[in-house]
Amino acid sequence: MQYSLGIDAGGTCTDAVLIRDSDGVIVDSNKALTSYPDLQQGIKNVIDGLNQEYLKEVKLVSVSTTLSTNTILEGTGFPVGLILIGDHPLEKELPTQHVLFADGGHNHNGEEVKPLNLGSIEAFALEVKDKVSAFAISSFFSTRNPEHELTARARVLELTGLPAVCGHELSQQLGAYDRAVTAFLNAQLIPITRRFVQSVIEDIKGRGIDARLLMLRCDGSVVGIRDALQKPIETIFSGPAASLVGASQLSGQKDCAVIDVGGTSTDVSSMTAGVPDLSEEGAVVGGWRTRVKALRMETTATGGDSHVWTKGRELFIGPRRVVPLCVAAVHYPTFLNTFRRTPMLPRDSLCENFQPTKFYVRSGYPAGELSGAEAEVLAAIGEEPVSVPEITGLIKKDIIPIVFDSLIQKRLVQAIGFTPTDALHVLGEYTEWGEEASVLGAERLARLMRLTPNEFCTAVKQRVAKNMALSLFSYILEGVPAASLVKIIDEGYPARLGLKIPVVLLGGPVRAYREELKKIIDAQVLVPEHAEVGNAVGALVGKGIKRIELLIRPESLSTPDKNFLVFSQAGRLKFERYAEALETATELGKNLVLDYMKECGLSGSQVELSVDKKTMSPEGWAHPPMETKLLVVGVGMRKEIPY
Repeated sequence: MQYSLGIDAGGTCTDAVLIRDSDGVIVDSNKALTSYPDLQQGIKNVIDGLNQEYLKEVKLVSVSTTLSTNTILEGTGFPVGLILIGDHPLEKELPTQHVLFADGGHNHNGEEVKPLNLGSIEAFALEVKDKVSAFAISSFFSTRNPEHELTARARVLELTGLPAVCGHELSQQLGAYDRAVTAFLNAQLIPITRRFVQSVIEDIKGRGIDARLLMLRCDGSVVGIRDALQKPIETIFSGPAASLVGASQLSGQKDCAVIDVGGTSTDVSSMTAGVPDLSEEGAVVGGWRTRVKALRMETTATGGDSHVWTKGRELFIGPRRVVPLCVAAVHYPTFLNTFRRTPMLPRDSLCENFQPTKFYVRSGYPAGELSGAEAEVLAAIGEEPVSVPEITGLIKKDIIPIVFDSLIQKRLVQAIGFTPTDALHVLGEYTEWGEEASVLGAERLARLMRLTPNEFCTAVKQRVAKNMALSLFSYILEGVPAASLVKIIDEGYPARLGLKIPVVLLGGPVRAYREELKKIIDAQVLVPEHAEVGNAVGALVGKGIKRIELLIRPESLSTPDKNFLVFSQAGRLKFERYAEALETATELGKNLVLDYMKECGLSGSQVELSVDKKTMSPEGWAHPPMETKLLVVGVGMRKEIPY
């Protein structure tokens, strides 16, 4: 008997499921806390809790993660050096302070406009190599000829040893600015994706499991683990993609909306006829438009571990994730005593970082370049949680709140605070951890709001449910102003928004929100069995899908019957005749797809290939097409797993 193992690493929990290949039945599942900075410990813990006899027969491991998405949403990505080659028009600000504009680039035919200024790139790489974790390189018209990007990357790697991402590898669409941002975000995610993937590989190999390793992409398809390491941007929504596919599988609904409540965020997406609804515009995450095709999704920074805080009797939830008080009390033996003796802060000093329920602890990440204020505060934070009053007393001076923002962004400290998970503990609706710290936190915040602890926690729960409903209808009613939806949801109109398709809830504590959500929306709301590990199920359900785009154009319109150029992710090719260019481009596309499928363990009858050809020519054109676009698509499915 053979089995498949699905693993999903979220911001709070890492989930795992074992599925029997012969009939697709879930035979075991487990949850464990995601561990920072050593992700391997969390992965080890979740796999340790599975049936070890079944593990011996695992032949396939497929993983998904929200770590990349959370990194961008929280603004905690690793620093990146961005190299822009050629005449890049700046549409808006760039996402990094380490930027170089270098001479070079090509035109629409892939011909060099200016020689590459490799000297300036070398000087820049040496200047910032100790300040960044990776490089992103985007050259003008690299989709027509990537040679300048490839040359720059080779030299940067040689000089610094740091990974470098090329824009043409991630998108063949035009749009220099968006491609540069996509390359930047990809480079920013390489360190954390590499750490996650390597943790999975080391654990699996350490157990003597001989299995193929796959990773879910943001469109619900799977990718070989090596490709995932090179292009982590394609996994930015792999966690939400896993939840979408997993929810459909567990609920048996081919047409449904899905609300996935994670630790850091709530994601809303939908399935139509068993296929994820995709965004043709490219994924938007953290306000940045990418050129990555992903499932269409509404993401909000409200999750089970979002920071609940108050200021001026107003309630705020998020956007940052914190360790819940109930979890901290279990992991840090002295925390409850520390919490009890921590004084209330003055009302006029309250902000997101200064709360009577907010504590800080060292994360374990090594410290890099720090300002004087950052170094002072970091030196006062140790391996046990400390409050702002304690830190102030140790350094004997007032602290500017922005110092904590910087330390959190650099991943040097982890914040602890009150969360929706704590509110559910106080209400007795989710009791996975110790409730004493949650009750103490609720008492303090409720006092500031002039409510009872139960009233305060009920208000938090209702706010989370309303946020879920707002995200759902903002997604479904695309283009309707959010303010209009808020009025309907918040202001007590004698009407409810309705939905014709079922709404499937996923996540650990979602059962606690089911009835609250049904009060707000008119829809069938489902919480399937195994909803708490739905993402791990989804990691195994994804198909192998690969799309390769190629473009054929005459080199010059003055000689439209000869000298044709083929542009693809593999580079630029030149042929004398159109028929030869078309035949070679088609075979090239098919081979690129099949090579990709082999990485996913798919071949032969498991892979279906299709070629879509679109041509463009002006009316009366008596020559080969002025432009030919080829889209080669491969869809692969593991036949032995009958989902």
